Amino acid sequence: MSKIGRKAISIPSQVTVSVADHEVLVKGPKGELSTHIFPKIAVAVEENEVKVTRTSEDRQIKALHGLVRSLVNNMIIGVTDGYSIVLKLVGTGYRAQTKGTGLSLSVGFSHPVEVPAVAGVKLILKGTDTITVEGIDKHLVGQVAANIRKVKPPEPYQGKGIRYKDEVVRRKQGKAAA
Repeated sequence: MSKIGRKAISIPSQVTVSVADHEVLVKGPKGELSTHIFPKIAVAVEENEVKVTRTSEDRQIKALHGLVRSLVNNMIIGVTDGYSIVLKLVGTGYRAQTKGTGLSLSVGFSHPVEVPAVAGVKLILKGTDTITVEGIDKHLVGQVAANIRKVKPPEPYQGKGIRYKDEVVRRKQGKAAA
């Protein structure tokens, strides 16, 4: 069996998990999330635990076993604690401003770049160079943060750009080192 897939998921007291027609619905204090479950994967709710089992020993079903368990676990964590990713703007004159519910980024282009708001994700600005992306869906939070970072990824010569808070950018020497 899958090492991750066979672990039971404990359900906190304020969270309810229900399974119906290959759909798992998780409700908690921060909201509710649902996901589709593959037909040969079974999800059972027993007392304070969720158990994920598979009905086949096919290679692909084995791979999906751990995936489904991780998705359900991420939903439970999301509706209780939520997820957040912090982005830093590094560079002279690089700044962000709130514009409606979205952001306006000034990152060295001749024009500001508009980042629209996404339903289910909050964009919080701290100062002018720190952006926090928060939400209950781990996949959506990560995707929005990656889209913001893609506007101006950090470059290796001067280190300018948008980076994750704990990201280390490997610097290159450039022409002066030769």
